[in-house]
Amino acid sequence: MRYVAIASAVLGAVLLGLLASAGGNTDFFSKNYPLLLGLNLALALGLALLIGFQIRLLRRKIRARIFGARLTLRLLVLFGLLAVLPGTLVYGMSLQFLSKNIESWFDVRVDNALEGGLNLGRTALEYLLRDLSKKGETMAVALSDLPLDAHGANLNALREQSGVQEALLLNAKGGVVAYAGNERAGMLPEVPSVTVLRQVRMQKPYSVIESIPGRGLFMRVVVPVNVLSLTEDIRILQLLQPVPARLSQDAETVEAVYRDYQALSLSRVGLKRISGLTLTLTLLLALLSAVSLAFILSERMSAPLSILARGTRAVAKGDFSAMPEVQSWDELGMLTQSFNTMTRELAEARAQTEFNQRQMEAAKIYLESILAHLSSGVLTFDGKLRLSTVNLSAGVILGVDLGRLRGLKLADWGMREEELAAFAGNLSRHLEQNGAKDWQEQMEYVSKGVTHLLLVRGSRLPMEVEGGYIVVFDEITGLIQAQRDAAWGEVARRLAHEIKNPLTPIQLSAERLEHKLADKLGESDGEMLRRSTTTIVNQVAALKKMVDAFSEYARSPQLKLQAVDLNQLVQEVATLYEPSGQRLELELAEGLPTVEGDITLLRQVIHNLLKNAQEAVAEQAEPRIEAQTEVLENGRVKLSIRDNGSGFPEALLARLCEPYVTTKPKGTGLGLAIVKKIIEEHRGSLATENLKPHGACVCVVLPIAGKKET
Repeated sequence: MRYVAIASAVLGAVLLGLLASAGGNTDFFSKNYPLLLGLNLALALGLALLIGFQIRLLRRKIRARIFGARLTLRLLVLFGLLAVLPGTLVYGMSLQFLSKNIESWFDVRVDNALEGGLNLGRTALEYLLRDLSKKGETMAVALSDLPLDAHGANLNALREQSGVQEALLLNAKGGVVAYAGNERAGMLPEVPSVTVLRQVRMQKPYSVIESIPGRGLFMRVVVPVNVLSLTEDIRILQLLQPVPARLSQDAETVEAVYRDYQALSLSRVGLKRISGLTLTLTLLLALLSAVSLAFILSERMSAPLSILARGTRAVAKGDFSAMPEVQSWDELGMLTQSFNTMTRELAEARAQTEFNQRQMEAAKIYLESILAHLSSGVLTFDGKLRLSTVNLSAGVILGVDLGRLRGLKLADWGMREEELAAFAGNLSRHLEQNGAKDWQEQMEYVSKGVTHLLLVRGSRLPMEVEGGYIVVFDEITGLIQAQRDAAWGEVARRLAHEIKNPLTPIQLSAERLEHKLADKLGESDGEMLRRSTTTIVNQVAALKKMVDAFSEYARSPQLKLQAVDLNQLVQEVATLYEPSGQRLELELAEGLPTVEGDITLLRQVIHNLLKNAQEAVAEQAEPRIEAQTEVLENGRVKLSIRDNGSGFPEALLARLCEPYVTTKPKGTGLGLAIVKKIIEEHRGSLATENLKPHGACVCVVLPIAGKKET
């Protein structure tokens, strides 16, 4: 298509040249007129078909949605309008001019032709004078925008730019400010008259064609230069330009035209036809050139754009390997190179981002793994005390699902979980008071009626990791209890050692005094002696009983572990309490697995718990005691002893298993402590709680024999 368009353009140019030659050569025109007319018609038809074919091809591309087709259409419309609109205007005006005026050309006499030549010369001079006036106004505007001290320096440049022979700049009084001229200008400037200066000062430009003695015919233009300074008046610019010498030869031209008139009159009809065809061919050739140029440019522009479009679609899909190569040094080449650079940078950035993301994920997994395996609870907060991170141990220690509180402020925890209100308030107070200082505090946390001791440590996170706070806490209830048990065990051993040794001599001495002095004293004195010795012996026996209890609490016996049927053991011990007349109900689970333990110590535990329950319901009108066994899901067996007594005092509920803590007037406070110690030696646990509306429950949990705990 490109070569066909080029060939048609070349052929059209050749035919246009032949037509132009035929119009000026009568002999050639008369001999070759039919041939030239046929070639012109054939070429016009071929050009029309070629344009139609190109438009049809473009229409198919648009329907097929080929990339660049719409761009080609826009360029085609643009170039077509640029070619058709001016061409049509010139074509219509030319045809009208030929059809209406060509006959009149041949009816005009020579005198009229000469007069027309003179008018033509005048018109040309007036045109040149108007052109010089426009140049003068343009230079005046340019000078008015410049500072006053720059007028002289820029005058010659403006003169050369406008193509004027002489330029003279005057002040308002007619004094010369600057003068510029080419090599043909005179040595001295031609200063305008006072009348001209007065007219120009009144903002009336002056233009005239006059003869300067010794120099010939010149065009003079004088215009005002309105300066912007308030301290200076206007300036006056004068331009001098010689009239072209060719105009002096207009007379000879008129004579030549008259001679040609006789020759042209012979072929005026054919000239009208061939001129019309020439104009038509010229219009079609311009249209073809515009359409062909539109197709060529659109192909050159759409080809790299299509490559870029494919590359863009590949990048959008995440494929950064598609890098188009366009061998071009223009803007499209620079655009393609920039696109390739961007693609490489995107690929490198994505690779770096993926690498950093993998590192972050690995670090996050590593950190989460560490936090998940920590026995301590870990909480992190942002600068506004909103929960950011929590590990599994924190929720286990607090007994609350802290994942639901992520993103919630500490002050709002109590609205979600009432048990956390006091704990959250303490944390918030310490974090706000200590600021960037590290702090440590022992706090009490009550969960489901059980008081836990927590050792809480807090610290401010560095600003490099977005700031915030970190709180680490551990439950130290068991540790404190173990320390207390160890302390009480040591106290018990020492008391048993220090108290038990003198008890026997004291008892023997009292009995000996009674034996020696009873017969020697009077009746009243003997009675007093017997009462005194009896009191001493009874108190010594009480002290021995207390020392034996301490010894039992302090010693760590060797357990004789065996499979024990807990239901049978409960029934045996419960048989001993049937004669008491109190209501004892047994709810023993069927098929209860055996537990691993020392049957003697476990019997002591059950006996102690039932005895405590019996004493608790002694003052009740309808006493009731319940013993229940059940299997737990974690591979353990649970024994619960309930009563409908007054229950435990709330103040002592958390310390019931400590030595010397008792609710009985004559109790030693070692019963539950010994029970707890025996249960812990069996790898079990002991828990106490009050029942609603009144009563108490003691729960013992023991591992199943031969089964691994979960």
